Amino acid sequence: MREYFAKVYKDGYEPFLKMLEKRVKEDQKTFVVTANPETLMIGTENAAFDKILRSEKTMIVPDGIGVVKAANMLGYPVKERVTGVEIVQGLFRLADKHRKSVYLFGAKEDVVSRLAERLEREYKMLTVAGYQNGYVKDKDAVFEEIRALSPDLVLVALGIPAQELLIARHYDQFDKGIFVGVGGSFDVLSGLKKRAPAIFIRWNLEWLYRIIKEPGRFGRFYKSNVKFISKIRKMR
Repeated sequence: MREYFAKVYKDGYEPFLKMLEKRVKEDQKTFVVTANPETLMIGTENAAFDKILRSEKTMIVPDGIGVVKAANMLGYPVKERVTGVEIVQGLFRLADKHRKSVYLFGAKEDVVSRLAERLEREYKMLTVAGYQNGYVKDKDAVFEEIRALSPDLVLVALGIPAQELLIARHYDQFDKGIFVGVGGSFDVLSGLKKRAPAIFIRWNLEWLYRIIKEPGRFGRFYKSNVKFISKIRKMR
């Protein structure tokens, strides 16, 4: 796991977005993995996902205060969280600014279609190249469609690690594009689910808000985070 932390982006949200802007403008292909403690634990248990996390083709950003704190404990000075929702919001602004296109893949049909409509309404210079819900059976066929459309941004909301494994299978077939696995971000960005109140975000307690709103998450959260903390302690 130490190899993951060596790769985690260290400089914070604003520098990361500036780097993405340069890559968007220059059509530099980029694969972003947003990581919380559960993400990294999956990497230690899933060989295919571990390979993605270690790959030189991927960038890992610390989407979780646990990752930030663990990195600093292990001697990797990570400045702050870089959340998936904020990355996507930033990418939408960049796509609008530079007249770029986006493909949305994942979530339920009402969620992804509503997000597509919202983008077309609020970002006049951004082009929605297409969208598809995450319940289609042949997801690889969807990626063939995406490749033919050649969008500048490809956002995949299928959950970790399914979204990253799918991107990785097709990544080398693309000549350009910013690829991000965005988990449940479409639900928030479509307006159908509220993000945590500002005070929870400010104090890095979004995880607590999600558990309060969805108690069923607690078992999975507890299991992955207890394992994560134990592993970090052994690595010190």
